[in-house]
Amino acid sequence: MLLTISTTHRPATDLGFLLHKHPDKVQEFSHSFGTAQVFYPEAGDERCTAALLLDVDPIRLVRSRGASSPDFSLGQYVNDRPYAASSLLASALAEVFRTARAGRCAARQELAERAIPLEIFLPALPCRGGAELAHRFFEPLGWQVEAVAVPLDESFPEWGDSRYVRLTLRGEVRLADALNHLYVLLPVLDDAKHYWVASDEVDKLIRAGEGWLAAHPARALITRRYLTRRTALTREALARLAEIGDDLEDALEPPIEEETPEASTEAEPLTGDPTGERLAGEAAAASPRPTPLNLLRREAVLAALDDVGARTVIDLGCGSGQLVGALLANRAITKIAGVDVSAHALTLAARKLKLDRMPEARRDRLDLFQGSLTYTDIRFAGFDAAVLMEVVEHLDPPRLPALERVVFGAAKPGHVIVTTPNAEYNVRYETLTGMRHPDHRFEWTRAEFRDWASAVAARYGYRVAYRPVGDDDPELGSPTQMAIFTAGDDDVRAA
Repeated sequence: MLLTISTTHRPATDLGFLLHKHPDKVQEFSHSFGTAQVFYPEAGDERCTAALLLDVDPIRLVRSRGASSPDFSLGQYVNDRPYAASSLLASALAEVFRTARAGRCAARQELAERAIPLEIFLPALPCRGGAELAHRFFEPLGWQVEAVAVPLDESFPEWGDSRYVRLTLRGEVRLADALNHLYVLLPVLDDAKHYWVASDEVDKLIRAGEGWLAAHPARALITRRYLTRRTALTREALARLAEIGDDLEDALEPPIEEETPEASTEAEPLTGDPTGERLAGEAAAASPRPTPLNLLRREAVLAALDDVGARTVIDLGCGSGQLVGALLANRAITKIAGVDVSAHALTLAARKLKLDRMPEARRDRLDLFQGSLTYTDIRFAGFDAAVLMEVVEHLDPPRLPALERVVFGAAKPGHVIVTTPNAEYNVRYETLTGMRHPDHRFEWTRAEFRDWASAVAARYGYRVAYRPVGDDDPELGSPTQMAIFTAGDDDVRAA
């Protein structure tokens, strides 16, 4: 099977630096299921193409199956795995381009952090759900998608199309993001994996989906397919995505998935209910869906802003615009600013908020700009309230004093609202290992959070109160903890 990645960024041969693979060499990598080769069919200043060719050995593939791995039955000997892009290609891509997927490039780090023109080509991709599903998955990520169905036999057009598509993606995308899009979505489109899916797959999905999956309109479908419809793992993944995402997550188990009948592995619907709607309705009534934590958190922040009477608000670390959108809906908020260090996140925010089509009166209330929370910026000053919603835990602890000086010392808004995970609550997430997000540098217990907040308040002349966010477990506290700082001298604590 073949994957090619091309760029017209000049000099185009910088692609070799980004992929950590020299254009003048053919490099070979051995896997349990076959051999991967990386080579460059073209390498010039104006255009460069890297090819990943995976030669799957069917016998090695069968022999490498563990006792708990999926069984292809007769298909384990005669199948399309050697020819069509699948989880095998995704696994090879993950191993061969490991450093590029992480966005690291010592020789061209600035380029690794930028979106560049890319073209990705896959000549044979299993697409259970049709070519339109490829559009549904890739277009929200900024790709121009060309998905052409491959006929069963060109000599017999009356036989119709196969379930394979010839896929071409074009767009200006960061290379690391492009590789992670492929790593997640190749097996999702194929709707199959060559290995047993265990609880560590949730961590893999969260890491590979960082910065794009939580905000994807089809994240529930992607998550279910990636985790091979294992309900417990899907629930865990969606709960974690909801904490870092932009919207309510979709229903965990919608009654019908948009795909071809041959791809369906769901239980048969009740007799006389061909769509399965009655079954889904009864299940929903028996098991109501809890309100996602990210919505509870946003509502808690909005309620706190209302309580303190803030009319001008700056969202420090706004991400892709979750809170900013809610603030815009409140006409009592007359001035709103959204700040993020990531230009990619601000691009997503502008797209999500439909900035280019926003009515002028609303647009005049909003300012989105790039900035670092550890460097003094006069644009941060002059607001009634500043919000740090799930931000502080993404900083290395030695950088926290710089953030404190910038926000509490230099900008000095009348109020500062801070939310952060409660590490004690993590034991309630059954499959969670480590912290809730791969980019978290720490997660505080309730005592640690209060110690930090009270010290900051005393140092910069604020008083501070605390509120739980989410289910307030009598033993472990709430999943999210909130501190509300108000300019003053007394340190006031509230339960």
